[in-house]
Amino acid sequence: FGKFIRIHFTQSGKLCGCDIVSYLLEKSRITEQQAVERSYHIMYQLSQPYGDKICPEGLRERCRLSADIYDYIYVSQGKTKVDSIDDNEELEYTEDAFNVLGFGEQEKFDCYMLTAAVMSFGGVEFKTKGRDDQAECENTGPETFPGKAAAGCGIDAFLMIKAFCKPRIKVGTEWVTKSQTCEQAT
Repeated sequence: FGKFIRIHFTQSGKLCGCDIVSYLLEKSRITEQQAVERSYHIMYQLSQPYGDKICPEGLRERCRLSADIYDYIYVSQGKTKVDSIDDNEELEYTEDAFNVLGFGEQEKFDCYMLTAAVMSFGGVEFKTKGRDDQAECENTGPETFPGKAAAGCGIDAFLMIKAFCKPRIKVGTEWVTKSQTCEQAT
């Protein structure tokens, strides 16, 4: 479950109220799109030119994202552009909202990085090893999807893939390593 918090401000910027809506957060809302829908708008905002003003090296570069939205399966299965939405302007509004709410530079960057990591997770591919159904991911370098996703989460790519492919589970009083299939690792 998730909560959407709408904060209301007066014309002068003073807090005047809020309301909270609870909703079911579905994995499928992030990983799949209908042909006529668009994914979460922040994902499209990250690659906009306004991001160059947010940090010296540019937001897209800092988040290790490519310029091609079609590199990210989670956000390119449906609509990638909506004529009535200016993603560059929306990124400016997002940045302003972070500032109004008192987010520090590192807090803002962490939000952007985690969003970029979610986008990158869609490119992580697992293959079957040998004759058994054990999943493995061969490439975990810094410029691969696993490397970028792990960096966005602030963790080591090799250890992340190991946790996906061979998680440790507790059986009785002992910890054992369980091999996962590609479907389970995904």
